[in-house]
Amino acid sequence: MLLIEHRYTGTDESTKTLTLNFDHRTKSRLRTTLDSGEDAGLFLPRGTILRGGDRLLASDGDIVEVYSSPESLIEVRCENLLDLARAAYHLGNRHVPVQVGGDMRGGWLRLANDHVLADMLTGLGCTLTRLDAPFEPEAGAYGGGHSHAGDDTSADRRGPRIHEYRSPA
Repeated sequence: MLLIEHRYTGTDESTKTLTLNFDHRTKSRLRTTLDSGEDAGLFLPRGTILRGGDRLLASDGDIVEVYSSPESLIEVRCENLLDLARAAYHLGNRHVPVQVGGDMRGGWLRLANDHVLADMLTGLGCTLTRLDAPFEPEAGAYGGGHSHAGDDTSADRRGPRIHEYRSPA
């Protein structure tokens, strides 16, 4: 089994690929299979979130590029930005991982397909479209996660966090 323990930040070309859904990209310990069929074990620092395009260094010296697999998502659009902001607020208040984007038709939010959230968003007047696409939710504005009053979880036990700030540079 190929062992993968480190990110790779060098300039060498990738020699292998690994395609994972978002849930698997949040796991720092994972037995998986490379796209070539080769067995691999991820042993990354706790709290590591892999993004499509990240590169990892394997124990054999190969460079493994991470791809985001398509997932069943809901794309949320609204008549105006105020309604889209309201939808984002309600999703954020529920700690739902959300991808924010836009195109020629305007801004959108994407989230994992969930009928309860779909009902809530429809009730807020949003237009929903179901699609299969790679899911790259927002990382959050603050490093190291966050907590609420009364939480008794420490950063070491909290598990994977999507609230890690990563500079776009």
